[in-house]
This record gives sequence, C-alpha cells and structure tokens, in this order.
Amino acid sequence: MHLRKKSLLVSVLTIAFAYSLIGALLLPAIVLHVANQQLSRLATVPAKLERVEFNPFSMELTLWNLRIGEEDEPQVAFRRAYANLQIDSLWRGALHLSDIELERAHVDARFNAEGQLNLMQLFELPPSEPKEKDPNAQPFPLLLDRIALIKNSFHFEDLRPSEPVEFAYDDLSVELQNLSTLPDNSGAMTLAATGPYGATLDWQGELSLIPLRSSGRVSLRAAELNTVWPYVQERLPLLLRSGAVSASTDYHVDLSAGTDVRLSNAGLKLRELIIDNGENPLLRIPSLDISDGSLDLTDRLARLGSVQSEGLEAWAARTEDGQIDLLSLIPAPTNTTQPTAVSTTASASTQQPPERNAESRAIDENDARAEQPEQPEQPEQPEQPTKAWQLQLANAELIGYHLHLQDRLPERDVDLELAPFNLTLNNFDSAAAAPFTLTVDTGVNGDGHVSASGEVSLQPIAATFAIKTRDINLQLARSYVEPLVQIQLRSGLLDSDLNLQLRSASPLDIGVTGDANVNQLHVVDSARKRDLLKWQSIQVAGIDYQGASLGIERITLQQPYVRFIINENLTTNFSDLLVKQPNRAAQQAPAANKPPMALRIGGIRITNGSANFADFSLTPNFATALGQLNGNIGTIDNQRQQVASVDIEGRVDRYAPVTIKGELTPFDPLNSLDIATRFRNVELTTLTPYSGKFAGYRIRKGRLNLDLRYRIEQGQLNAENKVLLEGLQLGEKVDSPDAVDLPVRLAVALLKDTKGNIDLSLPVSGNLDNPEFSVMPIVWQTLRNLLLRATQAPFKFIAGLVSGDDQDLSQISFAPGQTALDGSAQGTLDTLATALQERPSLTLEIEGRSTIKEDGPPLAAARLEEEYQQLLYQSLQRSGAKVPANPSELTVEDDDKPALLEGIYRSRLKRQPPPEWAELDSDKRAPLMQQAVLDNWSSNALMLRRLAQARAAEIKAYLVERGGLDAQRLYLIDVSTQDSSGADSISIPLHLDSQ
Repeated sequence: MHLRKKSLLVSVLTIAFAYSLIGALLLPAIVLHVANQQLSRLATVPAKLERVEFNPFSMELTLWNLRIGEEDEPQVAFRRAYANLQIDSLWRGALHLSDIELERAHVDARFNAEGQLNLMQLFELPPSEPKEKDPNAQPFPLLLDRIALIKNSFHFEDLRPSEPVEFAYDDLSVELQNLSTLPDNSGAMTLAATGPYGATLDWQGELSLIPLRSSGRVSLRAAELNTVWPYVQERLPLLLRSGAVSASTDYHVDLSAGTDVRLSNAGLKLRELIIDNGENPLLRIPSLDISDGSLDLTDRLARLGSVQSEGLEAWAARTEDGQIDLLSLIPAPTNTTQPTAVSTTASASTQQPPERNAESRAIDENDARAEQPEQPEQPEQPEQPTKAWQLQLANAELIGYHLHLQDRLPERDVDLELAPFNLTLNNFDSAAAAPFTLTVDTGVNGDGHVSASGEVSLQPIAATFAIKTRDINLQLARSYVEPLVQIQLRSGLLDSDLNLQLRSASPLDIGVTGDANVNQLHVVDSARKRDLLKWQSIQVAGIDYQGASLGIERITLQQPYVRFIINENLTTNFSDLLVKQPNRAAQQAPAANKPPMALRIGGIRITNGSANFADFSLTPNFATALGQLNGNIGTIDNQRQQVASVDIEGRVDRYAPVTIKGELTPFDPLNSLDIATRFRNVELTTLTPYSGKFAGYRIRKGRLNLDLRYRIEQGQLNAENKVLLEGLQLGEKVDSPDAVDLPVRLAVALLKDTKGNIDLSLPVSGNLDNPEFSVMPIVWQTLRNLLLRATQAPFKFIAGLVSGDDQDLSQISFAPGQTALDGSAQGTLDTLATALQERPSLTLEIEGRSTIKEDGPPLAAARLEEEYQQLLYQSLQRSGAKVPANPSELTVEDDDKPALLEGIYRSRLKRQPPPEWAELDSDKRAPLMQQAVLDNWSSNALMLRRLAQARAAEIKAYLVERGGLDAQRLYLIDVSTQDSSGADSISIPLHLDSQ
C-alpha cells in the first residue's frame, strides 16, 4: 500500500513537473517559434515577436515586444500583450478571460498618393475559400472581465489630398469591463487619448455587443482643424489659417431593433476660425458656442439650446457674371446614377491578383444565382414618405458681426458694410406653428443704421416686423438707378419707421405701414451736370401699403427745388432722362392689362420751395426763378372723382408774388378744373428773350401783373386771361424771323393809359375734346388783333427826369469783379433812399453794368475758385462723406488745386493742353493752365451779364431792405457790358422816373 501511494505521488509529481515544464517552457518556446515562423513567411516587412510567457497554473499568457516593420520605424508594435484565461470556461460554455492588456502598442497607418494603405501590405495571406453564411449562426461566446489598452499610440498619414494629412495620438488608453458576446450583457468603457497640438479625447460609457448598445459621454477638447482640413480643401478650395474645436455630448445608441441614436447635453466651441481663398479673406470667427444640444435620429429631431457667437467677420460678393462668390466655391453635385468606383488596391494586395479575384467573384455570383429559386415578381410597394428633419433652437445671439458685401455686377462696384451686425433669435422650431422672434440691429456703411424686430411663423409662412432705418445713404442705389435714368444721385439719406406684415408667401401678400423721410436729396442732370431735383427733406407720414393699394396720410416737402430747362433743340431736361432698355415694350405689355394700383394721398404740404426755369432755345438765354413756395394740395385719390384743393403761394425773382388757388380732379383734369393763378410785379426785363424773339424788341423795363382763371367742366374750357403791364418800356430792336410784323413801339404807346399801364383781357373758350382746339394760338391771335386796333389810334409819350441835391446820386461804384456795396456806395444809397422817401411819385431805374477789362480777371478768378470747390464737393459726395450745405463752405488746399485744374481745363475749355506742356513739371504746367482758363473766362459774356444783373439786384435789395423803399418803385433795366470803365471802379448808372 505504501508503495502504491508512493508511486501515485511520484506520478502526480512527474505529471505536474511535466505540465509545468511543457506549459512554462516548452509551450511558450513552441508558440514563439511558430509565431515568428509565420511572421517570417507571411510578412512582407521585418517582423518579430521577442518573448512569450505562459503560467500554466494561473493560465496567464504574455507576449513581449512585437515589431512589424523596420527596427527604428515599426508599422505595428507593442511592448506587452497579456491575457488571463479562467478555468471556469470549461463549464460556463463561453471563453472567459479575466484580463486582456495591451501596453505601449503603436500603429502607423499611412495612405500613399495612390490610395494604398501600408497596413494592408504588411502580409501576403493565402486566399480563403468562400463559405456560405449561416443565417442562424451565433457569435462566438466570449466573456471579458477587463480589457485595457495602456499608453498606446497611433500615427496616421494620408498623402491622397493635395496637402498631406498627418496627426498622432501619443497617449491612448482604453479600459472596458464586463464585455461579452452573450445576450444582454453590457460592460463599462473608458477611453482617454491625447492627440496632436494638445487635443484630448475622452470617452466614458457602457457597451453591449449582443445586441449592440452603447451609452455614455464623449468629449473632444482643443482639436485643431488644420489636421483634417485637407479633406475639406479637396471639396472646397479654401485655406484654413487657424481654428480649433471642442465638443462633448451624452449619447445613446441601440441597434437591437432598428437604428436608435440619441444625443443629449451636446455642446460645441469653435475658436479663432480664419478661412480665406489664398487671395482674399472670407471668414473669421473668433468664437462660436453651442450648448444644450440634442439629436434623435429616429424622430429626426435636432435641438440646440443656445448659440452664442461674437466678432464674426465675413466677406462675400456678387461677381460680374451674377454669381455669389462663396456659393461658386461649392462643387456641383455629382451624378448619383453612376456606379461608384471602389478602390480595391489595398485589399487586393493581401488576397490574390485582381484578375483572379474578379473571376472568382463572377463564378461565385453565378453559382449563387443558380442555387436561388426563381422568385415571383412582387408588386412594387409605394415609397413611404420620409419624415422631414425638425430643428429647434431655443436662443441664438450673434454679436458684433462685420459683413463685407460687394456687388460687382453693376458697372460701378457697390460696397456694403454691415457692422456692428447683431442678431437675436428665440424659440425657433421648423415644424411648429408657433412663431419665433427675430431681432436684427446693424450699422450700414458707417453712418447708417437699420434695426428690425418681430415674429416669424413657418407653418404657414407669415411674419410681422417693426423696421427702423436711420441715415441710410441713398448713394448705394446709384449703380442701379443711373443706368436706367440719366441722372446723378449726389446725396440722400433715408429714415423710416415701418411695420411690415407678411401674410402669405405664395401668392405674395405683404403690408407695410408707418412713416418714412428722405433728407438732403440732391439729383443732378447727367447731361448738363446741373441741379435737377433736390430737397431738404420729404416726410411721408401714414404709409399704408396693402399690395393692391397705397395710402399716404400726408406728404411734407421741406425746401424742395426743381430745375426745368428747354434745350436748344426744344427738348427739355426731363424728356430724355429715361435710358431706353432692350425689349422694354415686351416687358411692359403684360402690365398694361393690370389694373392700376389704388392710390390715395391725404394731402401735400410744400414749405419754402423753389424752382428754376431756363430756355436755351432763345438768344440770349432766358432764365427765371420761382421761390418762397408755400402751400397745400388736398386729397388725391385715383379711385374716386374727388376734387383736390390747391393753395400755393410763392415769389418770382424774390419780389414778385404768385398765387395758385383752386380745385381739380388730379387723375382726370379735363373732367373738372377750376384754377386761378395770379402773378404780381414780375420784372419784365426777365422776359427780354421772349420779347426779342416774338416782338422784335428787348424790354428796357416794366412789370407784369397776370390773372389767369381756367375752368373746365366736362371738357368745356372757359378761360380768363387778364394782363396788366405797368411802366413798360421797350429797348433796342432785335432781328428775329419770328417777330410779328407790327409797329410794336407805337402799339405799346397807344395801349398805355394815363397812368402808363396796359390793361388787357383775353378770354378763351372751347371744347378740349376737339383735336383742332388749342389754347395758346387763340390767345396769341386775340392779342395780335388787339395790337392791330391799337396802332390805328394816336399815342402819348410820357417822360420825366428828377434830379437830387448837390450830391451826385446817379452812379454807384463797385470794386472790379464784386457785387458787394462798400461804405461809400452805401452812403450814396442811404442819401438816395431818403430823397425817394420824400418823393413818393418817383421811380428808380437801375442799369446793371460790367466791363471786360476791369471785371473780367477777378470774375474769372472767383469762378475758378468756385470750380475748385464744386469738384471737391462732388468728390466728397461720391465717397459718402458728410458735406456742408453749400460747396462755397469748403476750403480747397493749394496742393489739391493742380489735380483739379486738369479737369477744369479740359471740361470748360473743351480742348486738350498743348503738347509742349506735357514736358513741363507741375510747377510750370499749372500756372500756364490756370492762366489759360482765366483768359477764357475773363471775356465770358454770360458771366459778365450775370455780374451786372447781380449788381443791379444788390442795389435794389439794399434800397428795399435797408432804405425802406417799396419794391414796386424800383426797376431793373437791361444790363450792359463795356470793354473798359476807364477807372479803378465800375459805375452803375441810376435813372429816375415817376409812377
């Protein structure tokens, strides 16, 4: 018995020793030998496993120092791989490993320019036989108590993009606990990694393989975008200068019964993103924060709690071909119907040659089709509509944005700077019927400002906004308006307080109410470069636009001005303003059948208006001014035959009052009209161009009182034209082919009454519907018949001279080129005013005068200075700078004048400088050019005439405003220009007459 126990003990010890020897020494050696042998046979690069350790009692296996690749740069390597097999695997029905550890592992993954992955080329594996997939196959049962990746590293390089992509994670640690392929068995997981440029990746959560479920939290901090930007650059030709992103989210993924993916508590931070296209900046985002985000893939719902961004700066332009430059950077969508080419280069290198793989696949596919029974055709099932994504945004605040916008499509670029641009959005829901609120506040090109706030509904689309604008420079519209109308928009500022209501998008139904002002409007005629229209302000109050109707409570015009010119060819400055557009008639044809918009204006108020009228078809040119216009126009309504009242007062040439009163139907004046117009004390010398053309004589002096009353009822005209000419005296004869063939001087003398006046009444009546009826020819014929009758009666001559005291009061002296009265002249006029106050029956005739020799040079110098100021004024207007009310308030520096003089010489002298001046420097060229301009203007007849008129007007104004004389006693007779006065000053002769 003792021997048996001893033999048994020896056998057990022998078996244990053999087990220990085999497990601890022999088996690791065999495994190491076989592993290195297989690595040597299959690997295409140097590969070696350094050591294998196995504890047969604790079932612990450790592999040491595997290297695949070159010694100094392995492509796959680890320092230690450890696994601990549990003995209970024998009765649990699953492979049970308590611990798996991989320490100091390193993977170097590289794609070359042809798309080949180095890891796929490490081994040459024999082809595997295709196996039919068992649909009932279950995954291998496996229990893992703990898996740990300790301080591993990963290097990635991709040479496929134009700019290579390279990054590395140097400290990659992962730990999973209780991982299993058994059903409904989940384990905890932790991942921590340090990436390029200090980026960190953290992942904590739970993972179940059967079914596949996972939940937890993942976060990425300070990841530089330039590591992956080359992939973006392949699609968008944009250069990333800087940018870093941090993101985090809680997640839940469940693939057991579909695709259940949910994100919650998600956030993203973007810092210092700067993008350009290599030439110009495109986008700069200092900060962008998104918080409290969530996503539900099943419900297709994305929600953002808050979006905060500050200081964004962006550049965008519409190019010459009408495209938005940013949108043109987005590549066109590819044809999705074409088969997608899949690169098999990498995988083919590990299997068999491409030809053999293709042949094998073809055979396998044919066999598989042959084995499958023929299926009956199934009726096509209608596609279920895909639920649209729903986006919710609780709050968004964009602060301090700067948008650089440019339109290069017009002939002249339009630049629009929106800064600081602020936007606030609350409670946005793409699928909800409830409205969201939106507020926008921005500066416009520095001085302008726009703000808008309101609510927007998406289902159905509707919106209400309160919009406020301040100092919007209308020069922004120049590039769009001036190609259509031959004008130059020099200035104009828009203010408005409007309420906008969008009721429907299709068809468009929009309403606008509120007030609007346009201040400092200044429009210039492009052809003559002269003022066409301007005003200090226009206030449009009570706007009510409802698509098919426009109502305005009141329009108030402050200091409006208009210039009306008859050109040499009898056209007007308004007749050719519109630029003819191609196919305009075809474009407007559909609108012809559309009923006109209902228009109602409650009233129009004019304050301190003025107008200029000039007739360049006459020689000399005729010009007059209408000023101090004040009045009202009543209700204008194109939907009702409502009579509008008219009550306007003004003055012609400062002293002659004019009134326009009455009623009319604005949109059908031939139906009903009753307008009375009165002109009082109009200086007849301003009508000299017309008297010279039609009467053959200039007018030396006289005043006109005109009473016109035109009444129309149902197309029937009854007009009364009453003319009173006071103190009319004709001047020299003028050769005119259009002059009447009558003894005009005799007729005038005979028509005067005992007071020296001519009182005429010229009634006109007729049917305006008769195309042969015309008012003015009838008036002229009536006047001609009256003159014919007057020449048959004797006439009277009235003349008288009145002298003053011993002081010579017959002349007033002016300094050369000046219109201001000096002390001596004012003293003379004070004495004269006193004498005329004592002699109320006397009238005074003022004959304006100028001389070429004395007045020409200083007048030309003053004109040149005005030209400098005007050009500088226009330049400041074009730049959008604030300018004074009048160009004369500007100061032109001497250094700026030579450049301005070049344009003045060419535009005013209408010739180029002599060729020999081109070789001169600016110091010599400028004086020559300046002298040429001055010489040209020194003898300008129109300038000299205006100077003479201004001197006479100054004398009259002084006697009226300072001397206290009645303006009706003062007459401005036609001016004259002499070669020289023969003295240091120019004398203006005064003439006395009686009333």
